[in-house]
Amino acid sequence: EDIADVVQQVKVDLLQFHGNECPDYCAQHGRPWIKAIRMKDGVDLPKADSEYHQASALLLDAYKPGVPGGTGDSFDWARIPPEMAGRIVLAGGLTPENVSSAIRRVHPYAVDVSGGVEAAKGIKDHHRIKQFMRGVQLGEE
Repeated sequence: EDIADVVQQVKVDLLQFHGNECPDYCAQHGRPWIKAIRMKDGVDLPKADSEYHQASALLLDAYKPGVPGGTGDSFDWARIPPEMAGRIVLAGGLTPENVSSAIRRVHPYAVDVSGGVEAAKGIKDHHRIKQFMRGVQLGEE
């Protein structure tokens, strides 16, 4: 009901789900959507990709028990099958220092950053954002 209310009141172009939502639930809101997958041991990405085939993308984030996201940790990018690259939004521990190598390794559709460009918890650093964007450009070359 909360999602339906927001979608009716606000021009939302894309929804992003970070819980245990099933594909049918994600698809029922009449908007394109992204499904976040926490990369804990045993995650079968091809199976998740098949299960969530209606998603616009899969956001892959690090897994830390008891923490829903925003851990600042990365995961082993080698776990991502190359054929899935175009559907991946890569998240988890990305910084200006590692984003270019992450892009070269994974070739994701997009990258997601938050803590990696902060001067302090919740405070974005303009200089780190510029460095991050330079890293993105270098990774795409």
